Amino acid sequence: MTVQDVRSFNRFYTNVIGALDYGRRLYAPYTLTESRVLYELAHAPRTDAADLRTQLHLDAGYLTRILNKFEEDGLVERGPSDTDPRRRRITLTAPGREAAALLDERARETVGAMLDTVPDKDRPRLAEAMRTVRTILGDGDGDGDGDGDGGGPGDGGRRVPRPEDVVLREPAPGDLGWIIQRNAALYAAEYGFDADYEALVARIVADYAEDHDPRMERTWIAELDGRPVGCVMCVRDGAPGAARLRLLLVEPDARGLRIGDRLVGALVDFAREAGYREVVLWTNDILGAARRIYQRHGFVLVAEKPHHSFGRDLTGQDWRLDLHATPH
Repeated sequence: MTVQDVRSFNRFYTNVIGALDYGRRLYAPYTLTESRVLYELAHAPRTDAADLRTQLHLDAGYLTRILNKFEEDGLVERGPSDTDPRRRRITLTAPGREAAALLDERARETVGAMLDTVPDKDRPRLAEAMRTVRTILGDGDGDGDGDGDGGGPGDGGRRVPRPEDVVLREPAPGDLGWIIQRNAALYAAEYGFDADYEALVARIVADYAEDHDPRMERTWIAELDGRPVGCVMCVRDGAPGAARLRLLLVEPDARGLRIGDRLVGALVDFAREAGYREVVLWTNDILGAARRIYQRHGFVLVAEKPHHSFGRDLTGQDWRLDLHATPH
C-alpha cells in the first residue's frame, strides 16, 4: 500500500459523505463538528469538557466556543465534575436531547437510504471491510453485558469499545429475526439447548411482531459499531398490571460494557411509566450472570421448580419486581 492509495480512498470516501448531504440538510442548523459534540453528549450524559476534547480531538478554544453557543441556546448545562471539581461537567438539557435525537434520526434515514442501494449479498462484505479499517487504523483507546462479569481488553491494536459507544434503540427491519437466530445459536453454544428453545423464541417474537401495543410493550436493541449486540423485550403478562421481561441477551464479545444492566434498566423505567404494577420473568438457575442483573434491579426470587426442557435438566425460576416498592 502507498500514500497515494490512502489519499485516493480518502477522496472517494469524502465524495460518499458529500452524497449523504453532510453539512447541509442532515446536520442543519449545526456544523458537522457541533453535531459530533451533541452526539457524544447524548451517548455519554456525564461527560467532562476534557473528555470531549480527547474523544473528538478538538482544540480547547474551539470546543469552548461550541459549548458557549450551546449553553446560550439552552442545549447544555455546565457544572462541577463529579470526580474532579477542577473539571467542568457537560450535560444535555431536554431541548439538547431533542436536538441530538433529531440529528440521529436524520442520520439513520440518510444512511439507510444509501444502504438500500447495496445488494443484500454485498452487505456482509461491506460491514466486514468497515470493521477491518477500524480495527487496523483504530487508536486502541477507550475502556471497554449485561452479564456484569467484566470483560477482557481488546487484542493487539484493536480499539476497545466503551460503555458509551453502545446505543439502545428500537428494532429495525431484520432485528427480530436476529433475536431468534442469536438466542438459538448462543444458548446452544453456551448451555447445550436444543432446537426446542429456538422454537420457543420464534413463537415469542412472532407473537410480538403480529400484535403488540407500543404504549405497553417494547423491544430494545443494543447497538455497538453499527451492529446489534444485545436485546430485551417487555410484553404484557397474563396477570393484570404485570409486565413480563423476555429474551435478555448480550453477545459474548460485547460483555463487560454493562449492556444487560442498561437493557433491564430501560425496561423497568418503561414499565413504570406505562403504569404497570410489577415486572415478572422466568429464567433458569444456570443463567447466573443474568440473575445477578435482576437482583441488582430489585427483582426477588418467588418460586423455582425442576423441569426438563430444551434437552437439559434445569431448574426454572420465577422472579418478580414490585414497581411500587422500588425507588424511581
